[in-house]
Amino acid sequence: MRPVLEELAGAYRVTHPNVQFQIRGGGSVLGLQDLQAGKADIAAVSWKAESEPIPPSVQAAPIARDGLVILVHLSNRVPGLTLLQLRALYRGETLDWATLGGPSGEPVVISREDGSGDRKAFESLVMGGDRVTLNALVMPTAQAVVEYVARHPAAVGYVSMAQLRDDARALLVEEVAPTPQQVQTGAYHLGRLLYLYLHSSPSPASRDFLDFVLSPAGQAVVGRHHVPLRQ
Repeated sequence: MRPVLEELAGAYRVTHPNVQFQIRGGGSVLGLQDLQAGKADIAAVSWKAESEPIPPSVQAAPIARDGLVILVHLSNRVPGLTLLQLRALYRGETLDWATLGGPSGEPVVISREDGSGDRKAFESLVMGGDRVTLNALVMPTAQAVVEYVARHPAAVGYVSMAQLRDDARALLVEEVAPTPQQVQTGAYHLGRLLYLYLHSSPSPASRDFLDFVLSPAGQAVVGRHHVPLRQ
């Protein structure tokens, strides 16, 4: 969520030049921990299960919809995967891309670091309690995932649809493309909400920034990265 937050902060400062932002990465879990410890005013959280309780000291505000995209190298012509095929791939059970309609060769599975919202979302939406293979390569950022997949023909990874680039290819999942329209309607199986978490009694500045994010001007910025909640 860092790219959209940086653009939102820049747009907000146009009319609030005295407000300063310090935007740090590190994953959804670390952000929430820093918020609860009083080290942050706002935490960006890219995955919250419906059954997951919100800590009593904070409030959660959805700001966008997003989809996890399954990325492969441009030379990999696998048209798409079912959720069961994707789960088997990430369990390490698929030993040759050719069995899925791709080129001959063993898949190189890319995952994210512990604490990543992308990883929590992927494990919840895809793995169903199964463990990702211990042979998976763990990347520290979404950008690192895209860059690795773009350079390695056998690689497969997952990132936010906001990270899509021309040098890697997104797969269909259950024959549905990861487009804003399909995420908006819920047809894409790997959709999720993106949140900003604030203190239960936020500062006026934090509250005002959230109001801006949810305003038409803020949602227009959101729409350049994710699927806005308010059209």
